[in-house]
This record gives sequence, C-alpha cells and structure tokens, in this order.
Amino acid sequence: MTQAHPYKTLISAANLLANAQKPNWVIVDCRHDLMDPGAGQAAYAAGHIAAARFANLDRDLSGPKQAADGAFKGRHPLPDTDALIATLRRWGVSDDTQVVAYDAHGGMYAARLWWLLRSIGHDSVAVLDGGLAAWQAEGQPLTTREPTPAPGSICAKAALTRSVDAHDILINLTSQRQIVIDARAPDRFRGENETIDPVGGHIPGAKNRFFKDNLQADGRFKSGHQLHEEFSTLISEPRAAVMQCGSGVTACHNLLALEIAGLHGAALYPGSWSEWCADAARPIVKGV
Repeated sequence: MTQAHPYKTLISAANLLANAQKPNWVIVDCRHDLMDPGAGQAAYAAGHIAAARFANLDRDLSGPKQAADGAFKGRHPLPDTDALIATLRRWGVSDDTQVVAYDAHGGMYAARLWWLLRSIGHDSVAVLDGGLAAWQAEGQPLTTREPTPAPGSICAKAALTRSVDAHDILINLTSQRQIVIDARAPDRFRGENETIDPVGGHIPGAKNRFFKDNLQADGRFKSGHQLHEEFSTLISEPRAAVMQCGSGVTACHNLLALEIAGLHGAALYPGSWSEWCADAARPIVKGV
C-alpha cells in the first residue's frame, strides 16, 4: 500500500536527498557523547545537514531524573508527553510530518527519537541508515546555518510502543514471563570496565545483545532477514521481550532492529541499568 510517508524504520541517504526539501519533512540531528554532554551541540554548530534541528539527549529526549517522590529514575528517563509534544512542535513537527533522525554513532541516539515519536503514535519517522557519514558519502556538504521553523501542531495519539518499569522487572525475576535483553557492550554486561554507572553487572536472567551487533561494518543496519535470524536465537515471542541498556537509549536501537526484522511488540525498560542498580535491594549478577 502506497503511503505519503513510507519511511517508518530506516531511510537511505539517497532517499533523504531526494526528499529533504519537501515542506512536510523535518530532519533532526541527534549527535551526543555520554562522556561529554556538550559534544553534540558543538558538532551540530560546526556543521549539520541543511535545515536539521538539533536534539539534545539530556534536555529534549529525556525527562527529570528524580520522580515526584525523590526516587532516582535513571540517567535518561522518558520525557513527559506534554514536554515532548512542545519540543516537537518547536521543531515544526505536525501530524503529517515525515521525521528523519540522524547521528554519527550508528543510530544509537537517533533511535531514541524514533522510539519517542512512536510512543506518541507518530509512525512517520525513520533513522538515517549509516548516519552523517552516509550523507557525506553522497557528496553532500554540511551547513552551519540554523533553521527557524514555523511551529508544528503534532498531537499525541495511541502509542505504538510498550514500556515497563522497575517493579515489572522485579516481578519478572520470579514469573519469568518476559525475557530481558541488555544492549550494552559485553564487558559492561559482565560488570567489567564500568565507567558510567556506579555499580557494574546486569539484571538477573538478562541476555546480552550489544546494539552495535545490529550494524554492518560500514555502519548501516544489517538486513531485516539477518536481524530476524539473529534475534530469533534470543527471543521466540517479541511481545514477551523487554529491551534495556544503561539508561534506556541504546535499547531503542535494539527495538528499531526488531522492527526492521519484522519482530514487533517488544517493550522498553526506560530506567534500565542506571535505575536498577541505584537501589541496593535489587539483585544484580556479574559475569555471563
């Protein structure tokens, strides 16, 4: 079935180039560095795809780290829906907008925006396959000019995503109804070389699927067929799977890969390891 905005998972640099000037397309630069939070903004200022808006992971794609009761929600909790809508409208996003998110990190941050838009029912959103490098490989220049978009009018609709919280994960330790997949690097999963969170290890029973394993050597995603084969060795029923990582960001990369693979319905644990390990009463495992 032909649709006005067919890009719902990935878009190639060539297809973005062919459509980038359309008035109902919005491009968002999601570059970031967990160890240097100002690096993404600096990279954007130095040069970005023409008309791209900048999304700050901490400010635009995350919410407050503390809950109303003072509990720590993790390093990158989901933003409040009203705050997310306000940000998207500021970027000029409306209900009929095709959004394209990109970064320079294999989609690890762009996938977060992809998931967030789907969480408010907007499925016309895709990640630039291969990121900024793929765009530049098309011979396209970057610009330092920042756009001044007219306000958009997007509204929240029924979510196309699912999420769970720490309580759900705790209950699952006994029920084992859900399989938890951790997107962090294997050494961090084992509790080694932890430099971001105060405690190393992983949630008991979790399996490891490093998000970078979703990519080919050139930084583009593997084919849907290959991703389906690889994820099927970990999960038999996507709706009985929960994706997590360090703080709910790269878990979205695994969720995007599942969507590309045709494995729909897995949930996100937004607080992920950063929230889980903040409570000493929650069990942890080290090693494999």
